[in-house]
Amino acid sequence: MARTTTDIAAVLIVRDEARSIARCLTSVAPWVDRMVVLDTGSTDDTVAIAEGLGAEVHHLDWPDSFAVARNHALMLADADWNLILDADEWIAGGGAIIRQWCAAAPDRLGCPCIHNEAEGADTASRSWVTRLVPRGVFYEGRVHEQIASPLPRHRIALDIGHDGYRAAQIERKKDRNHQLLLEDFAERPDDAYLLYQLGKDSQMRGDIPAGCDYYARALAATAPTANWRHELVITAIPFLAKAGRPDEALALADGEFANWPESPDYFFILGDLLLDLALAEPARALDHWLPLAEGAWERCLAIGERPQLEGSVAGRGSHLAQHNLDVIRSQLAMLAA
Repeated sequence: MARTTTDIAAVLIVRDEARSIARCLTSVAPWVDRMVVLDTGSTDDTVAIAEGLGAEVHHLDWPDSFAVARNHALMLADADWNLILDADEWIAGGGAIIRQWCAAAPDRLGCPCIHNEAEGADTASRSWVTRLVPRGVFYEGRVHEQIASPLPRHRIALDIGHDGYRAAQIERKKDRNHQLLLEDFAERPDDAYLLYQLGKDSQMRGDIPAGCDYYARALAATAPTANWRHELVITAIPFLAKAGRPDEALALADGEFANWPESPDYFFILGDLLLDLALAEPARALDHWLPLAEGAWERCLAIGERPQLEGSVAGRGSHLAQHNLDVIRSQLAMLAA
């Protein structure tokens, strides 16, 4: 008998995720028909927790490739539609859209908004990532794997929280991910996205010279229309400034000025850079750098929040910019008194 309902599976690959897997599975369970978990060698209670929450748990020795592991899990699920999650993620809002999307969209891919919590911050960066895919769509890439499909991608009103970028979570993964990145890079040395990820990896590892080199190469290789270009630019500028290369940071900011007239993130980090220059050149602070910084943060408020921009940080078009303006105006008023 032909199946008359759409089968939707949540699909995860996991290892030693006892800290967070219950939160993930509990958040997704109301919105899917099945939860398929592929464990790659947990030594904690991950498997028991997943099974206790009703997930189908399978096992695979770690294949040194996230794409291989994810594709294996997708084949095990064999569902009409797959919602791909990591154990350190959870459905934060919009779960009801999942079934509506799957019922109405056979020939496209769904991109929810991932809200990446930062260490010690009360805000999050936002990325739109392909996570809702039909049967037959698979991944490529050992690490920072990407969906390989010609189907069009559409953003959907599904919000996914993520706390895997906090220091404790990054620490246990960084060596493994670094090696996988290098293996991918050896095969694709001109891949702009890999260059960008190697820049972020170097930044995380504290390797400043390598980070500067990879970011420069990524900027040169990344097309203006690439969906990660915005995030690359707003990451590279402050990195260069903190690396003691303010002239390069300012040159990059000047070169990108015309590309981001509606990005509060661009103007926010520009304001930060101008403030750094004011501190470095106090003789030009009051009549040059500080007014420019003030103008940059005012521009943030004029633009407002732009969550659709890849890598955008919540608050840079509102309260974070206002806070910086309040601080700088207070200081300027004290100096003028």
